[in-house]
Amino acid sequence: MKITIELTYKTPKKTEAFFKSEEMSVGEALLIAEDLERSGRAHRITFVDNYDTTWKMKDLRKYLAGLEKEPHHLTVYFDGGFEIDNRKSGLGCAIYYEQNGKSMRLRKNAKVEELATNNEVEYAALYLAIQELEMLNVKNLPVTFSGDSQVVIKQLNEEWPTMDDVLLNWAERIDEKLEQMGITPSFELITRKDNREADRLATQALNGVEVTSTIDRDEKRGQ
Repeated sequence: MKITIELTYKTPKKTEAFFKSEEMSVGEALLIAEDLERSGRAHRITFVDNYDTTWKMKDLRKYLAGLEKEPHHLTVYFDGGFEIDNRKSGLGCAIYYEQNGKSMRLRKNAKVEELATNNEVEYAALYLAIQELEMLNVKNLPVTFSGDSQVVIKQLNEEWPTMDDVLLNWAERIDEKLEQMGITPSFELITRKDNREADRLATQALNGVEVTSTIDRDEKRGQ
């Protein structure tokens, strides 16, 4: 969730002016608002989220405290592998997030046989990742989805038209699921090199190696 701060600023000589900030994270908004409040010159401080809901400072603090217990600061990597000879597909996704003050990583892959093209496989890999977000109970949050498929990323960003009926169906399913979950998506095109983890998971699925794991990344680094 992104927040803008709205406030009335009053000088010592009682001159007033209304200000509205740029969008920022909840934590940043609270830090800035608290600092402004200490100055004694900011009045009627309110917060407006990207759904045009108005928040008071005490309610935003409660929201932030509850947010720490749930997955947040989410980045999803997805990729698909397709063997054209036997029409077998491997789907892979890696989800990075924070929860309860910890840096977490979830990895998941799957092998499927009913898909027809590489582009469809890439869409299916993204949908697998969204299903994993649903299992994590991710709702009403911004999520960055990173993949190396120009077709998927540019179509979902509405930079390219979706002419193929099969791909259009996938795109609509994804839009519907994200809207249902209240997720505000950002679709980011990355290089194959930067997507190696998801690519490896997709390849493992094609080779019959099933992966389902969740780790505390800080704990692993300390070992």
